[in-house]
Amino acid sequence: MLNKLETVCGRIPELERLLTDPSVVGNPRERQRIGRELAELRPLAEAHARYRKIAQELEENRQLLETEKDPDMRSMARDEVAKLTEEQEKLTAEIRFLLLPRDPNDEKNILIEIRAGAGGEEAALFATELFRAYSMYAALKGWKSEVLSRSETGLGGTKEVIAMIEGKGAYSRLKFESGVHRVQRVPATESGGRIHTSTVTVAVMPEAEEVDVQVNPEDLRIDVFRSSGPGGQSVNTTDSAVRITHVPTGLVVQCQDEKSQLKNKSKALKILRSRLYDLELEKQRAGRADLRRSQVGTGDRSERIRTYNFPQNRVTDHRIGVTVHQLSQVLDGGFEPFIDALINNAQVDPDSGLAGDFPGATFATFARSLRIPLRRNLSLRSIRRSVEAPAAPCVRDTVFPNWSTMALAHLHLLNNSV
Repeated sequence: MLNKLETVCGRIPELERLLTDPSVVGNPRERQRIGRELAELRPLAEAHARYRKIAQELEENRQLLETEKDPDMRSMARDEVAKLTEEQEKLTAEIRFLLLPRDPNDEKNILIEIRAGAGGEEAALFATELFRAYSMYAALKGWKSEVLSRSETGLGGTKEVIAMIEGKGAYSRLKFESGVHRVQRVPATESGGRIHTSTVTVAVMPEAEEVDVQVNPEDLRIDVFRSSGPGGQSVNTTDSAVRITHVPTGLVVQCQDEKSQLKNKSKALKILRSRLYDLELEKQRAGRADLRRSQVGTGDRSERIRTYNFPQNRVTDHRIGVTVHQLSQVLDGGFEPFIDALINNAQVDPDSGLAGDFPGATFATFARSLRIPLRRNLSLRSIRRSVEAPAAPCVRDTVFPNWSTMALAHLHLLNNSV
């Protein structure tokens, strides 16, 4: 592990030199690629420096234990060795996590699309509430959100809303929110008190910049028309609305939120680039999913991913089995319990269907959650003792449902890399 760390950190000076190279300065795509790689390596360099400092202090205190005769000094050195050893184990787990292959889109901004599904007006009303929840989550994280396109119903519901959320790591936190969200409650218009079930679909895509997707202007058909909707100076009077069709794929994007035709065109192009980029990513994911299904026979997970049950004050994520009885807090932006659990599950269990490209998924995350010591020659019996501890099942059964398969798969990796 340390040899790999030395090699990785040794690349930082070379990347810093490349950023000042004239050939890179004039190439936005290459400059962005190098900048991202440098940003990913710097936390590793900081962890490496801390590791070397702890190792040096540990060696000095061990030597003191061997040579010092004074009992008080020996006791202090012994306490320091125990403290530094614990810090070194935690740092080793952190470094192993940092060495994992990362999703190259994790640090990007996102486009989030929320659409009313089955359930008519009730689905549209919940789409409004769900968009508000994600907007509040973005605000809590210090991110900026901007509505790019919105289509509303007459009763305050939302047929469709497309928004940009800008902030560091937005895609890494929200990429698992894509899917069908189901709501169960008694609508305000229901006189008989019956519970209705409605659905809302959420799509999260990384923002595609011009260096990510090259759109040929000859492939675009751009139409302008008069915007429709509630009255106003720019509605039904000027050709400010824009519809862009990408002929090769048949994707159609239209935008009419702005009074300016140029602003609407800019927003529509931004949405189109992100959809094209997501289309390419989906092809890659589909290829990996087909391969995984052929190998392990996993089923389709494209059905509902989460249920919001109002009578029971319950929110359940069906992919990982996590339930929270704090529905109002979740709809005020409190998605953290689900997001953290989904990220942990994707890191630990690459076959869960939630992971990106994590071929060497680390055992350390799983071990830390159950306080399993990271040491050489760790036995499966030690793992079982930790997992069967009274406090363990709540973690094991929710965040890491496939713990035994994962433990066996990565036990050899751990014992040969610590």
